[in-house]
Amino acid sequence: MNAIDLFAGCGGLSKGFMDAGFDIIVGVDNDQAALNTFAKNHNGAIAMNADLSKQETFDEIKNIAGNREIDVVIAGPPCQGFSLTGPRNFEDERNKLYLAVIEIVKQFKPKAFIIENVPGMATLYKGQIKEEILRRFRAIGYNIDCKILCAADYGVPQMRKRLIFMGIRKDIGVPVFPIAEFDTTNYRTCRDAISDLPSLEDGIGADVSEYQQAPLTEYQKLMRGKCTVLYNHLGTNHTQMVKETIALVPEGGNYKDLPKGWGESRKFHMAWTRLNGNAPARTVDTGHRNLFHYTFNRVPTVRESARMQSFPDDFIFTGTKTQQCRQVGNAVPPLLGQALANAIMEIIQENENEKK
Repeated sequence: MNAIDLFAGCGGLSKGFMDAGFDIIVGVDNDQAALNTFAKNHNGAIAMNADLSKQETFDEIKNIAGNREIDVVIAGPPCQGFSLTGPRNFEDERNKLYLAVIEIVKQFKPKAFIIENVPGMATLYKGQIKEEILRRFRAIGYNIDCKILCAADYGVPQMRKRLIFMGIRKDIGVPVFPIAEFDTTNYRTCRDAISDLPSLEDGIGADVSEYQQAPLTEYQKLMRGKCTVLYNHLGTNHTQMVKETIALVPEGGNYKDLPKGWGESRKFHMAWTRLNGNAPARTVDTGHRNLFHYTFNRVPTVRESARMQSFPDDFIFTGTKTQQCRQVGNAVPPLLGQALANAIMEIIQENENEKK
């Protein structure tokens, strides 16, 4: 089955769909650095830098698809406009990108679609925005439901929550969200994810380097796959002040654990946070300067953050280090994407079996 990825970023969601057996035809975004990474990691899928509010973009997607049917649309449109305009101004110019997803589903009539967004969208204007989105998709022929899913429940070593809308065309079936396979008793932890990677205590490493030991956990084996080269494991050259300050923070602690007079240049909720190695990571962010390794006095490398997001080691991030950090932090974890893809695949196949 074929899928297209809108607001694709570097392609975490579509990587999950790819691993579930979907062919990704095209990924659309306006961030060229992220698209370069997408192009490198999606088996020849077209990376398209375009404005999704324009009809010519839809026409170009149709051209790229050719005679292939687009079975699934996946998308992560920005929702900032809604927080400013409210439910009455759904058609406001600032919401054009969300409206574009509705329009593309209307035009392509895929068997199913997935839209992901921040959990806060579910309660925005007392849930009125969410209800309007549900109403609009039902009006164009889809059974749709939405749910906040936690990535850790699907094997991702990170407590990351996303609001997921799942739509299934009415002639095919109804949405069924994937069953959680993990819970607080068996969540994958930061140590499960990255304890096999070089410590970088002797230097900052390199963008292309070597593993120094065998994988220590099942998850590390899964992430390595057949990869024999270690990519994107480049450390940060911290100042002495930063190293001395974070050295005073215990595992799982933050700025509140610092002695008086220390670390006062950063005072906000996430400042000087050290990961807890025996728990899933906090949400991996795009800034990459407030979350520190559970043992070493440095922030995680791009590869360590990618592992905590469930990107396999052969998924190579390109661009500057800042761009790579943004790509990792903005992505949907591939293992969460794969769980959603499997759920959709099952619904579609069940319908096809019934037709036989």
